[in-house]
Amino acid sequence: MPSMPRILLLGATGETGSSILDGLLEANKYNLEVLVRPSSVRKEAVKAIQDRGVKLRVTDLSASEDELALVLSGIDILISAISGYDQLSQKTLMRAAKIAGIRRVVPCAYGTIAPPQGVMLFRDEKEEVYNEIKRLALPYTIIEVGFWHQLSFPRVSSGRLDYAVLQQDSTTIYGDGNMPNILSDLRDVGQYVSRIIDDDRTLNKHVYGWSDVLTANETFAIVEELSGEIIEKEYVSSQQLEATLERARAEHSKNPKDPTKRLDFYILQTMYSKYVRGDNQPSYAKYLGYLDARQLYPDFKPISFRDFLAEAFEGKAKRPYAQLTSGASLQH
Repeated sequence: MPSMPRILLLGATGETGSSILDGLLEANKYNLEVLVRPSSVRKEAVKAIQDRGVKLRVTDLSASEDELALVLSGIDILISAISGYDQLSQKTLMRAAKIAGIRRVVPCAYGTIAPPQGVMLFRDEKEEVYNEIKRLALPYTIIEVGFWHQLSFPRVSSGRLDYAVLQQDSTTIYGDGNMPNILSDLRDVGQYVSRIIDDDRTLNKHVYGWSDVLTANETFAIVEELSGEIIEKEYVSSQQLEATLERARAEHSKNPKDPTKRLDFYILQTMYSKYVRGDNQPSYAKYLGYLDARQLYPDFKPISFRDFLAEAFEGKAKRPYAQLTSGASLQH
């Protein structure tokens, strides 16, 4: 009987990484370890992972590629769910993976469908990593999941969803609200990853998982239907969004390392890509050559947006980025 593949997961304590951790453990067919920084070893979240029987490998990502290669020794599949601010640090990690002979790398993606360059700085940085992988001729799989249900619903006036809403100004609709968008439940990200990495059809491919394709108007209508409340919507035209985006671009260019300005710029670019350009939909994914995980795994039933909302109205949802008290965050 062949041994189970040995997987190393980076970013296991993050929102996406936690979902991937759950999916891989539930699959019960992988030898799973997690990669953590020395400064994180004593954190409660890391201890909780160890309590689930998962081993740690400890290293500083600023180490040389030869040092990192030693840490990666014996690993079959490397999966990264690294922080959105650390994307480019994966380039050294991928060079180390080449030295270590890793059989498949899954760099950090897990977002919306978007062009490889020129629309979203966040995607541009990821593309630098993808290009490094391809330069090295490393076997890879890139996985996108659209936008999470957990970030795609508005608050209602009664406040029943406030406990789960990240953006308290979430009643904004960009453009006319009719642009279709791919949505997924955060909990399903790990379910898709556990299937995709065990499939030869996905080697050296881009794949996207999803549960729904809905417009903003449709998501708001579902919330109104389930709540019995009318949402007071704020409309931002495409022209207004473009003007706001240009101002954010100018502010970001003054100090590209300012995390607040960087995040504002990222978020506005994401809204522009989703709601003005219409990138995050199946037709564009197909154009870019993505494989559709729903077609690859017809036996898997993802959590629908409607079912997620029903849970949310029952008080069972979990607000992502719970450590944040206000504002918004990039999906990750």
